[in-house]
Amino acid sequence: MIEGLSHMTFVVRDLDRMTHILEGVFDAEEIYSSGEDTFSVSREKFFLVGGIWIAIMEGDGLPSRSYNHIAFKIPDDDFDIYVERVAALGLDMRPPRPRVAGEGRSIYFHDDDNHLFELHTGTLSERMARYGRRERDISVDAAR
Repeated sequence: MIEGLSHMTFVVRDLDRMTHILEGVFDAEEIYSSGEDTFSVSREKFFLVGGIWIAIMEGDGLPSRSYNHIAFKIPDDDFDIYVERVAALGLDMRPPRPRVAGEGRSIYFHDDDNHLFELHTGTLSERMARYGRRERDISVDAAR
């Protein structure tokens, strides 16, 4: 039985640059750095972001961009703060996708290795309410 999310790993060309992004945008706490040692497939660092274990490993970045992404929850009141953080790091901020009222707001940006991140103010429950689905429907669908 799945107990939850263990960790997310991102392969990046520059561990120091990605460290700067994780700390500068996400307030990541660095937990571990392999330094010059290799215990896995390459040099790596571990971080905590909102209680989630994020690993970065040295290697070739993604060859191209797509809409595949990881979304992190942020408070709506902090939206502009995060826009400023992303802009200050010179990251490629994407225009938001069209939304219906009540879905929350999002900041989309790519890192230097073509990973797409989203900072989102909404929740699944809020979105389902906006789409006209009840919470009971969410738990029934999740069980399928």
